[in-house]
Amino acid sequence: MSLHIRRRPLTDTFDTAIHPVLERVYRGRSIQSAEQLNTGARALLHYRDLLGCDIAATRIADAISEQQSITIIGDFDADGATSTALCMLALGQMGATRVDYLVPNRFDFGYGLSPQIVEVAAERGTPLIITVDNGISCHAGVQRANELGMEVIVTDHHLPGETLPAATAIVNPNQPDCHFASKNLAGVGVAFYLMLALRAELEGRDWFNRQGLQMPNLANLLDIVAVGTVADVVPLDQNNRILVHQGLQRIRAGQCRPGITALLDVAQRHASRLTATDLGFVIGPRLNAAGRLDDMAAGIECLLCSDSMEARARATELDRLNQQRRTIEQEMKQQAQETLASVQLDSSAPPDAIVLFDEHFHQGVIGIVAGRLKDEYKRPTIVFAKQDDEIIKGSARSIAGVHIRDILEAVSTAHPGLIEKFGGHAAAAGLSIQTANLSAFTAAFTSHVKAALADIDDPNIILSDGELEPHILNLPTAQVLRQAGPFGQGFQPPLFDGTFQLIQQRIVGERHLKMVLAHPDSGEEFDAIAFNIDSDVWPDPNVKQVQLAYQLDVNYYRGRESLQLLVEALAPVA
Repeated sequence: MSLHIRRRPLTDTFDTAIHPVLERVYRGRSIQSAEQLNTGARALLHYRDLLGCDIAATRIADAISEQQSITIIGDFDADGATSTALCMLALGQMGATRVDYLVPNRFDFGYGLSPQIVEVAAERGTPLIITVDNGISCHAGVQRANELGMEVIVTDHHLPGETLPAATAIVNPNQPDCHFASKNLAGVGVAFYLMLALRAELEGRDWFNRQGLQMPNLANLLDIVAVGTVADVVPLDQNNRILVHQGLQRIRAGQCRPGITALLDVAQRHASRLTATDLGFVIGPRLNAAGRLDDMAAGIECLLCSDSMEARARATELDRLNQQRRTIEQEMKQQAQETLASVQLDSSAPPDAIVLFDEHFHQGVIGIVAGRLKDEYKRPTIVFAKQDDEIIKGSARSIAGVHIRDILEAVSTAHPGLIEKFGGHAAAAGLSIQTANLSAFTAAFTSHVKAALADIDDPNIILSDGELEPHILNLPTAQVLRQAGPFGQGFQPPLFDGTFQLIQQRIVGERHLKMVLAHPDSGEEFDAIAFNIDSDVWPDPNVKQVQLAYQLDVNYYRGRESLQLLVEALAPVA
């Protein structure tokens, strides 16, 4: 069984002479000019184009000058944690003396600005609420705040419904009539832009001079912006690539928050060699673990730490939670796969959609399990967990080309009342339904997904940047690619394909296949590793030749750099 590989189509030209492999990679991502790759801070889009920023900045500036209390309402994922921490730090640097935050515990309050969390904020006596990474679908929460005499500024990036909440201001690039060119900002990106607008508003009022404050350099918070942007898996358009690149540069130079340094230390990663991928696979999960299993305040406080010793202690606790999360996730995935096996799911011909529910599933990790199953079976997946005796909560993950929030909206429109509430974006969404409606929902959801699948390419197709000739399949090429980018969602890391002789193969860790490969033409040998392989298939001593889809990576061991192939997919060659 061979891999389904398709070569990326290339744009006609690239206007600058660069490494030939890098040129091929960029042309395969519709890049034609060096200007499209500009990651300088001056190339960022301006905050004035973000609808609602001016109104929101004016209201927050009034609150600061009048020493009013401000409460940040965050979300319980890495984007929400970074958004909350960024606002807390920026507002403090701009002279706000009465700022606190609330993050609704997913097990007690659920997602976003609910009426219940508004009641908690009201008990604190705050006249102004700022939501970060939530709020665009929280009509009831905003209404309750208005009834209690509080104002709400919504900052969010999720897609709005047919109507908007009655907030004092809404800052969201995806709201109607917003002409901000990048619709892909993460919640932390939206919060960062609002803080830029607020700084300009306060400067216009001569606030900093009158208070004897130094005007803050908000670029110093871009390390936090980079983490939240990558962890939320938003598409890395040029504006997001600038935000991530600028944050990465600060982290690599050791000019980042002590909490980020501590998280890298407990993960045994060197800041100087950090890539955008590391932000998503190293820092993001450890922040997310707090919100999934405990209280996201643990992650926020780690980011807010100014003391390195305290930051290390908090990072160690987050690492422990992440280990616990991984154990629960593995148990849940086993349950999920047993359920799939019980319905005789064929991985070579899976159903159009996967919908799973088990009353023992943990709410905190259903999104991760949905993502793992989506990756394995290449189908939109929803995993539900029990909320109470009547309601189950689901986390949805989707493949490229199937907009999961639009699917849920179509189901809700065609079957009123079938979904209690939902929200999200193209790749991920959340929803709640009545337990009694699970079968009806599954049928409706599967029907709409089936229609969407008919309009896209086979999701099993692997897009490749082509084969690498022996003379450029080397460490210098890997180093060039490592310094390029940043790569991520929507601007995929370079992926190559080829056929190699399989010299050695063995399992390392739990399910990782370590290999030694030889190029069929040059005979040169390479180290390679494939993570989380099917242990029922590999290793196979009968296989002497393999077809691979792989990334070039630089392996660091005892001060020595060497080339390593990170294998994303492999198949035996007869």
